[in-house]
Amino acid sequence: MTTGVPPARPAPAVPAAARVPAGVTLPPTGGAPGPRLPVGPSVGPSIGPSAAPYGTAPESASRPDPLDAVADWGPVTTAAGVFRLVPVRLERDLRLITAWMNDPAVAAFWHLAGPAGATAAHLRAQIRGDGRSVPCLGVLRGVPMSYWEVYRADLDPLARYHPVRPHDTGLHLLIGGAADRGRGVGTVLLRAVSDLVLDRRPMCGRVIAEPDIRNVPSVAAFLRAGFRLAAETDLPGKRAAVVVRDRALRHAP
Repeated sequence: MTTGVPPARPAPAVPAAARVPAGVTLPPTGGAPGPRLPVGPSVGPSIGPSAAPYGTAPESASRPDPLDAVADWGPVTTAAGVFRLVPVRLERDLRLITAWMNDPAVAAFWHLAGPAGATAAHLRAQIRGDGRSVPCLGVLRGVPMSYWEVYRADLDPLARYHPVRPHDTGLHLLIGGAADRGRGVGTVLLRAVSDLVLDRRPMCGRVIAEPDIRNVPSVAAFLRAGFRLAAETDLPGKRAAVVVRDRALRHAP
């Protein structure tokens, strides 16, 4: 599952009048991060001497948090095992994420193949930003196996191309290991993470993604996870399928 690279992010907040937009290979839209959802080779994490183990949350910052403390969302039990989102730390995670970005299946949609510096710049833009986009490792049964970007769609360049609503929350995703692709794991995790968003963000009425329309497995994974196809939209560098999971329809079959 590879979503693809989104428009450049972070970007200045979109004026209120323009905020009515939304977001397996799942890449991000615009700016630094983008929708991306491929799985790369199985590579063990590179943990530096100062890096905390996976599952250990960093100290919370004393600034407004547009995404309601992703680091504190906690683990969830899924059909694939216990899963949690762990915010990225460059000193611990850069080598692993760079390896995934150089997997041809991922690079086709994320466009971050190359030296570690390219991946580092993409991650650093979010980590040093205002919190509207949070890059995370997806840790399944204690093993990092996917990369996620959880972002405020109403504060994202996506809002310039597609109507979004206040507090709409977007997802970009890639599955890192080939062994986890094509087996339905992406669908299971998409449903679990979108449930987490709706549980932890009470102001959020919709979870949104914008996979490349050419990425048929990614689009299908979203639809199986309870998302609906809302529109096709031209975004920088791609024609996107805008898929939405509505809070009001959360428990629909």
